[in-house]
Amino acid sequence: MPSVKTRILPVLAALFALAAAAPAGASTKELGLPSPFPAASCPQDCQAIGQVTGYQVQVGGAKNPLQITKPGKIVAFTIALGKPDKEQTQFFNNLFGTEPQARLSILKVLHRKRRATLVAQSEVFKLAPYFGSTPTFALAKPIPVGPRNVVALTVPTWAPAFAVNLGADQAWRSSRSSENCNDVQQPTAQQTLKTTRSYSCFYRTARLLYSATYIPNPTPTTPPAPTSGTQRR
Repeated sequence: MPSVKTRILPVLAALFALAAAAPAGASTKELGLPSPFPAASCPQDCQAIGQVTGYQVQVGGAKNPLQITKPGKIVAFTIALGKPDKEQTQFFNNLFGTEPQARLSILKVLHRKRRATLVAQSEVFKLAPYFGSTPTFALAKPIPVGPRNVVALTVPTWAPAFAVNLGADQAWRSSRSSENCNDVQQPTAQQTLKTTRSYSCFYRTARLLYSATYIPNPTPTTPPAPTSGTQRR
C-alpha cells in the first residue's frame, strides 16, 4: 500500500498547477461528481473499460453531469482506480495490448443523431502507478470548452475505472459500434481530432469513474471600453 506521503504529493502538485491556471475570482467546479464515486469493481468483480471513449449521461438524479453550459476551460481530471492484482493486470495487458492509460476528450455532441465530433483532447496519462487510489492529473495545457461540449474519458488501452451492478439511475454512452455494443475488444477509442463517431451504445447500472475540473470564464462587471470612432453622449 502506498505511503500517505506518496499519495499526497501528486495531489498537492496538481492543486498548485490549478491555482496557477485559474484566473483571479474564478469559481472552480468539478463536473461529473454530483455524488461520490462508488467503489471500483477491481479486484473483487474485476471489470475494466478498454479501447473506448465514453461519457456518463446520468448519475442518480443528475442528467448530463459532464456537459458544459458556459464557456471556460478544463484544467484537470480525477479518476478513481481499482486495484487489480498481478494476474488481473496481466490479463488486461494481454487483452488490450499494453499498460493502462487514459486521457480526456472534448466532444461536440449531435444529440438528435447520437453522434459526436472530437474537438479537443488532453495528453495521455499512465495509470498503473496509481492503482487503488483516486489521482488528480493537471493538464499540461488547459482546454477551452463551450456550451454543449461534453467532457468524455478516452481509454486508448484499458483502465480499472469502472463501477458495476449499480442502480438503473446510472448510465453512460460509448463510441463502440451500435451493432455490437458489448464487444469490449472493439478498438473504438476516438483519438483523431475533427472525426465524428456514433455514441448509440447506451448502458445502465454502471459508472465511469472520472470527473473534470472546470473553470468557467469570469463574467465582466463593467462595460467594454468604446472602440475607436464610437461617439458618446
